Amino acid sequence: MADQPVLWLPRKVSAATVARARQSYDVILNEADDVSSAEKIIEMSRQADAMMPCHSEIFSADVAAQLDPRLKILANHSVGVDHCDLAAIKAKGITVTNTPDVLSDATAEIAMLLMLGAARRAVEGDRIVRSGGWTVWSPSFMVGKQVSGARVGIVGMGRVGQAFAKKARGFDMEIHYYNRSRLPEAEEHEAIYHNTLESLLPQADFLSLHCPATPETRNLLNDDTLALLPKGTVVVNTARGALINEASLMKALNSGQVMAAGLDCFQVEPGGNPAFSGHDNIFMLPHIGSATTRTRDAMGFRALDNLDAFFAGRTPKDLL
Repeated sequence: MADQPVLWLPRKVSAATVARARQSYDVILNEADDVSSAEKIIEMSRQADAMMPCHSEIFSADVAAQLDPRLKILANHSVGVDHCDLAAIKAKGITVTNTPDVLSDATAEIAMLLMLGAARRAVEGDRIVRSGGWTVWSPSFMVGKQVSGARVGIVGMGRVGQAFAKKARGFDMEIHYYNRSRLPEAEEHEAIYHNTLESLLPQADFLSLHCPATPETRNLLNDDTLALLPKGTVVVNTARGALINEASLMKALNSGQVMAAGLDCFQVEPGGNPAFSGHDNIFMLPHIGSATTRTRDAMGFRALDNLDAFFAGRTPKDLL
């Protein structure tokens, strides 16, 4: 219908999301499902009233300054918004939303997978079996680090951090956490709060990162902070690649300070860090923390809920 708002979907979202979007919007699809350049984003702002970007679409201050006044809202198909210069976008009068809550469990599942896989040497074991190299067995073969009953440190006790803690309790883990503020006691479930990162790290036999990437948290794990961990810690990151200085992590892995790492995100995406590929003690996934059918539908629907509210003259639930 001619009077429907025009919505640009720059990446391929779930079929259910597209079908629902077409009920209320004149939808423009990116059939190629490729990453849009700054020029493409600016061009599409002249054609669309709304966009549903992912973290692959970069809205820098320079891009924001060139967005057409026609564009009224960015309904992000993500929780993290480090791909957006929020101040610059809002200065243009553009509303910004995200999709919290709906991907917490899926991302926490991947964190558990990475923690278990890194601790129990899954990459090495899989390679040995697939290559036909499994020809011997002994009590000293493929000995890893036990998760059950161990201490886990969680950096960032938001929705995903709390979902991960709930799953970790199923492994009888002792949970320590560092957060900008302490949770109410009823929400801690006996987790031990640390008011500084430096207090948390020496307690972490396992360390899982669940905080956003901000100027304050970039390179959160570096030479100095990694040195505070107990020798042989397993590090897990399902948040943002910018949280870890990858050169520092490599040094810690080579020295044995860190036994293994489970990584779903990297400083360079897509692609990751080629230097990691030769290390069996790094379990890697291609940023798929929220990649389940149920969660992708829920993320798309949450973004559409925000769009529907905006165009109905209401305040979107996930307004940033």
